[in-house]
Amino acid sequence: MTTNKPYTPVMTLIVDSGSTKTTWACIHTPDAPTEEAHLQPITHYATSLGINPIRDKEESILQAVRKGTDALFQSLREEGLCDVPSRAVRRIFFYGAGCIPPYSTTVRNILHDLFPLASIQVESDMAGAALALCGHQEGIACILGTGSNSCLFDGESIVEQTPALGFILGDEGSGASLGKRLVGDVLKKQLPAELREAFFQETGLSQPEIINRVYRQPQPNMFLASLTTFLERHLDHKDVRTLVIDEFRRFLQRNIRAYQRPDLPVHFVGGITATYQEELKQALEMEGLHMGKILSRPIQGMVDYHLACK
Repeated sequence: MTTNKPYTPVMTLIVDSGSTKTTWACIHTPDAPTEEAHLQPITHYATSLGINPIRDKEESILQAVRKGTDALFQSLREEGLCDVPSRAVRRIFFYGAGCIPPYSTTVRNILHDLFPLASIQVESDMAGAALALCGHQEGIACILGTGSNSCLFDGESIVEQTPALGFILGDEGSGASLGKRLVGDVLKKQLPAELREAFFQETGLSQPEIINRVYRQPQPNMFLASLTTFLERHLDHKDVRTLVIDEFRRFLQRNIRAYQRPDLPVHFVGGITATYQEELKQALEMEGLHMGKILSRPIQGMVDYHLACK
């Protein structure tokens, strides 16, 4: 028999944090009496600015965390699920760009101050992507977004990782690297005249402006990655398609080949992956590798993983 006895919610926060955007998921699990055991977990989502403790100051991280959790908790209050959600948070799994020791300590301390009753786990965005893509299976997990990264996953943890090295020394296949290839080919006249003219007309950029944005302004990787929208609009042009496929092959050759596991599926997550799926598949075929899962965002896979581990 179901009673009207009130129950206390138990909440788990799962966070997918990149350098540009952070996605927050709140799994709201009723800690109910036996009669109300039929109640199922409810998941709410919210977004906030990106967090990267290598790049960001503590105050900026704190503001981003508050914005994301405030949006989550507001939706819970509006649905009458919990009056004081922050007190109900018992577990936090935070997967973020730049969340490696010692920088991850800053994120953990901020979360602990806001949620003192919660157990807190802070790991890299690569670890979160591996869980979302591979689950408990062995595989190779890759991130292709503004930057790029990859790892060999044994079903439980990362066992090997090719260093990403950032957009200057690495990040092959990323939005920043694709943008760098594009502007280099435009300015050095490696692309046909009609494509170069279209680039300047559509972006409104000039060579001095490009140099200024790359060498004198903050976050040049973000600027370069933003130029991939031009590539997307012109994918029907053979030279653009070739540029994209060649860049993905560079990623596979310089990052994935190092694992020496051509038998494993290669999984991908990230905005670049979602946009250029066909070109990525062709690059994999040309390199003799097997396509695995493709996710535009890892957050749902992270939620599914942690729900299964309850």
